[in-house]
Amino acid sequence: MTRIFRTDLMLLGFMLVVVPVVLTSQAQEPAALHLNGDYAGTHDPSIGREANEYYVFATGFAPGGGQFAIRCSSNLTDWKLCGHVFDDIPAWIHETSPGTKELWAPDISWFNKRYHLYYAYSLFGVNTSGIALATNETLDPKSPKYRWKDEGLVLRSTAADDFNSIDPNIVLDDKGQPWLSMGSFWSGIKMRKIDAATGKLSATDARTYSLASRKQPDHPEPAKPGLPPDWQAIEAPFVVHHGGYYYLFVSFDLCCRGLKSSYRTMVGRSIEVTGPYMDRDGVPMLQGGGTPLLVANNRWLGPGGESVLMRPEGDIIVFHVYDAVTGKPALGISTLTWKDGWPQAAVPTTGEAK
Repeated sequence: MTRIFRTDLMLLGFMLVVVPVVLTSQAQEPAALHLNGDYAGTHDPSIGREANEYYVFATGFAPGGGQFAIRCSSNLTDWKLCGHVFDDIPAWIHETSPGTKELWAPDISWFNKRYHLYYAYSLFGVNTSGIALATNETLDPKSPKYRWKDEGLVLRSTAADDFNSIDPNIVLDDKGQPWLSMGSFWSGIKMRKIDAATGKLSATDARTYSLASRKQPDHPEPAKPGLPPDWQAIEAPFVVHHGGYYYLFVSFDLCCRGLKSSYRTMVGRSIEVTGPYMDRDGVPMLQGGGTPLLVANNRWLGPGGESVLMRPEGDIIVFHVYDAVTGKPALGISTLTWKDGWPQAAVPTTGEAK
């Protein structure tokens, strides 16, 4: 499960100011940040920025109640809980998917003068899923304009489909056109064109574009009862535009398994937003390709569910990791540097999730 604030948001000078920080994308090596405060328990983080504040949205139940906890920081290192998006799961989702207990993989973006929070509902291990949308005029909970409006369903997948409509992500192409990537297991990562005025699917382009998938091994292990086979494990797409290329970040392997979590973050790039995406060795991502970006270390396991924030003063990537002692999830943040046209990032070696 996944699943910014993209450069498009940074163009809105009337809403944003540059925050003085020491991070820089010109650094020779990427650096993981040491975090303090309420960063534990974060899963599938998506980061937004408004004025001098950063906001991280996370999957599932919020501490104290509600869906999609929001964590706030003015410096990217000291975090505090500052609310949630929904008090309850929208009633229409209960009717559509009565087994859903929590909502997944929020993705925050800005276009058409509103913040758009795309999110997913499903049950674990099935593709009878859906992606929905909530909007807001501001991310500041102290503003009188702060109100999350449920905009309803964007698209769904059924048992008859070869994809799973979870882990949404919005990218604006070089013309400002929004595109929605998504996907988990099955035939992999997909993309649909979005109507910027409504935030829903485009009426002029109904094509489902395929971006990435895993390659079946010669002797795959059989699937566990009621679940897709592990070899199909690719999810949490995130796309950014940098230096003439679109970069597709994805999570390979398995999340949500505590000490057995094997997530790793991979990346490929394309000249066109709809692909084809290739890794650094020229292997198509539709044939299992992907260049490693974030991998486990002795302190933190399963780095994935990533989100990227492109900033004039230095790009960053946020992701979740699992404590190698407790197996519990937490927020991870690294500077995102670029070398020879490819991103670099680091997994933290300090901190804990109790």
